[in-house]
Amino acid sequence: MKIVPMQPADMQSRGALERFLADCRRLAAAAGRPQLVSITIESERLDPLAVLESIYEPGEVHFYAERPALDIALAGAEAVASFTAEGEDRFVQAGAWVREMLGNTVAVGAVNLPFGGPVFFGGFGFEDLASPGSAFPAARVFVARWQVARVEDRSVAVANTMIGPDSDIAVAAERIWRAREKFTAFDYTEPAFDGALEGGLADEREVGGETSYAANVERGVAAIRAGRYRKIVLARARDLLATTQFHPLRALNELRQRFPDCYVFSMGNGAGGSFIGASPERLVAGADGRLRTEALAGSAPRGRTAVEDATLARQLLASEKDVREQGLVLGSILRRLAVVGIAAPEVGKPRVRQLPNVQHLCTPVEATLPSGADLLAIVGELHPTPAVGGTPREAAVAHLRELEPFARGLYAGALGWVTASGDGEFFVGIRSALIEGRSARVFAGAGIVEGSVPEKEFVETELKMRALREALLGVRGG
Repeated sequence: MKIVPMQPADMQSRGALERFLADCRRLAAAAGRPQLVSITIESERLDPLAVLESIYEPGEVHFYAERPALDIALAGAEAVASFTAEGEDRFVQAGAWVREMLGNTVAVGAVNLPFGGPVFFGGFGFEDLASPGSAFPAARVFVARWQVARVEDRSVAVANTMIGPDSDIAVAAERIWRAREKFTAFDYTEPAFDGALEGGLADEREVGGETSYAANVERGVAAIRAGRYRKIVLARARDLLATTQFHPLRALNELRQRFPDCYVFSMGNGAGGSFIGASPERLVAGADGRLRTEALAGSAPRGRTAVEDATLARQLLASEKDVREQGLVLGSILRRLAVVGIAAPEVGKPRVRQLPNVQHLCTPVEATLPSGADLLAIVGELHPTPAVGGTPREAAVAHLRELEPFARGLYAGALGWVTASGDGEFFVGIRSALIEGRSARVFAGAGIVEGSVPEKEFVETELKMRALREALLGVRGG
């Protein structure tokens, strides 16, 4: 990436901006290919979700992610450059595309701020191949035309555009100039949320039938006893049909208030569909030469009183079934990290992570990133973890295709971003729903091991589904 030593303050006129873009056009002509031009400004404090609500268009791709408790949020809308792939090497292909794009990027402005310069937003489905009619490809990475981010008390706004040898500089300059003025002091426009729900459902049904999940758990346990695999993660899906259209961003505002410790997210496909959720599970994060991941498996409900809550947490830490399930996930992560050259990570002590509606066993893992490490290649090696697939991976995932009566798509896939510096973060797309107009498919899963009881696993998935269903319907949870 070529960083131009010029600040946006040096471009106080349309003429100066046009001269800069003309230089970029000459660079594109010399390189024989378009250049990604990225202009970053520091802004007043922005709420990226409010910005996205103000500029939201169902016909444009978008990405949104937030960790409310950490005061980190970022959003991007409209693709100026996009890449799709499928197959076993889709993560590697995506990483190569990101590097190629950065090699043909000209960045100017407050590039050194967090999320300065272009951010590459990515969504990778659970499977290497998307099923026919899927709402999303098996892998998509894109650069947004408009990108905003907030980290604690600092906010940045980024305008990205492609400039080729024949680009109309006046048109590009006008678009960027309007964005610069808008994001310097953003004037929020109240979203209309046409057709936003107030709890109205026309129909609701379990995909595969009301008794299918219990039967599939029994079949999974039987396969474990037969030695086919040691763990499988079985998901359920429920289809909701509303009386009016769902709105993904309206639901996100509910989710970020209920789940401040989760990744609250939305990815739009540009055809009116959005995949949204509140995921507790980090897949991997890379920053400043350090890698962080975690093993998250084993669940228990929250208590109604402090004593009941503490008792349930203690029982979770002592549960042979849940501790064994957690160990399978951790062991797989450590083996997969060794494949990418991370052989001696630091493993923390297992602890209980408490969310508003459920609590999990969690073991943090941290390591030094090898020099020149490709974050997307690491994501591809770790995905899918036994927390969403099973172990051994190949045998469990193969049986999932037989047991689950639906295609997962982005459910339990990997979503996140890579920054211009090569850092990034990806999380697992669980506790999620696919929204398309009046229809929403809500997903939740549970880890099945020796000793799993169908009725208990069903109750666990009900707990996970409930909050998302309530957020979609505008129902305030207790």
